[in-house]
Amino acid sequence: MAEVPVSCDCFVSLPPGSRDDHVIFGKNADRPRDEVQEVAHYPEESHPPGALLECTYIQIPQVEKTRAVVLSKPAWMWGAEMGANDQGVCIGNEAIWTREPVCPGEALLGMDLVRLGLERGDSALSALTVITGLLEQHGQGGQCKEDPVAFSYHNTFLLVDRNEAWVLETAGRLWVAQKVAEGVKNISNQLTIGAEVTAEHPELRRVAQAQGWWDGEGEFNFSRAFSPENPPARMELAKQRYKGGTELLKQHDGSVTAAVMMSILRDKPSGICMDSGGFCTTGSMVSVLPRDPTLPCIHFFTATPDPSRSIFKPFIFSDLSTPVLRVVSPQFGPDDPVRRQPRFQSKVDRRHDLYKAHQVAVSTMENNPDEGSSVFEILRELESQCLSEISAMLSGEIPGEELGDLFFDTVDTEIKFYQ
Repeated sequence: MAEVPVSCDCFVSLPPGSRDDHVIFGKNADRPRDEVQEVAHYPEESHPPGALLECTYIQIPQVEKTRAVVLSKPAWMWGAEMGANDQGVCIGNEAIWTREPVCPGEALLGMDLVRLGLERGDSALSALTVITGLLEQHGQGGQCKEDPVAFSYHNTFLLVDRNEAWVLETAGRLWVAQKVAEGVKNISNQLTIGAEVTAEHPELRRVAQAQGWWDGEGEFNFSRAFSPENPPARMELAKQRYKGGTELLKQHDGSVTAAVMMSILRDKPSGICMDSGGFCTTGSMVSVLPRDPTLPCIHFFTATPDPSRSIFKPFIFSDLSTPVLRVVSPQFGPDDPVRRQPRFQSKVDRRHDLYKAHQVAVSTMENNPDEGSSVFEILRELESQCLSEISAMLSGEIPGEELGDLFFDTVDTEIKFYQ
C-alpha cells in the first residue's frame, strides 16, 4: 500500500491580490489523524541573562525578551505548525526533502523554528534572520511525529507581515529565501525557489558545485540543484495540491478576503483540505493583516480537525483578553512520553475540551447527517457573524477594544452548542 502523504499548504495574498488593503495569510496543518492541535497564547516575557530555553528536544540560549505569540501547535511538542505574534508577523512551515540528507540526531524541529521566529522577530524579515541564524547554529532534525517509528524532514517556511512575505526553503543548515512584495503565493511540500533568489546561505552555491549539483557557470537554480533525484511519493503528490492551490488563488486574485482564504482551506477536490488514511488536516489558521498600522491584526483558528467541519474563531491580541484554556491540552510534566527516554513508548490523552466536544459533533454528523448538517450550518452562521463584526471593526464602525474576548466567547459558544 502506498505511503499516505504528510502534507501542508500555506497561502498569502498581498495587495493587489487582496480585495482590501490587507495581507491575508492562511495555512492547513496536515498531520497524523489522532494528533491533537491546541491553540495557546503566550504573553510577552523578559528573561534573565544566561537563561536557557527548552525546545522540543534541545536547549538553546534564551534571549532577553520574547514577544507575545498565539500558536496552533501539536500538543506534544514545544514548537508550532503556525502562529502569529503581537507585531503582526505570521509563520507557517512545510515538510520538505532535498538532496541534503536528513540528520538522524535531535536538533531544532521546523516547528520549533516557527515559534522561535515569532517570539524573537518583529517583522517577517527579522523572523527570517532569526530562523536562519538558529538553523546555521543548531541545525534541524528530530522525530516529527508522536511515534517511535523514525520520521523527520527538512522545512520550508512562509513568513508574512503587514507589508511583505518571504518564502524560506532549507536543506540541512543551508537555506535560500525569496521576497514576495505583491500578489498571491502558495507553498506545498516542495522546493519552489528557482533562480529568483533574494537572500541565501553564504556557502550554498559552493556546496552545490562541490556536490556536482551545479556546474558553477550557468544560472543557479535552487530548486533544480537541491530537489532529490528520487523524491518521496508524498512530494510527488504535493505537486497536485500545489497546482490546485495556485489555481484557487488565481481564481480569486484581486478579491481575496478572510472568507475566501477559509474557502480555499476547506477545498476537498484539490486535496488542500486533507482526509486520507492516517492523515488529515488537524488545524487551520487564517490571518488578516491590515496595511494600516493603527488597525489590529486578526487571527482565526479552528483548534479542531477538518476545516470543512470546523469554524474559524477570531483572536485579537489584547492586554485584557480572557485566557482560553478550553483549547489548551493537558500537561504531563516529566512523565510525558515525549520527555522520558526512550521517547514515544506510550501515548497520553492530549484532547482539550473543544476537541472532545467537536469529536462528538462530528460523530453525530456521520451517524445522523441531517442533524449534523443542521449543527454545522448554525455554527457557520456564527463564523459569518464574527467575520461581519471584524469587517465592521476594520472599517471603523466598532471599537477594536470591544472584540478582545471574541476568541473566548466563540470557543465557549461552540462548546455549549455541541453540548
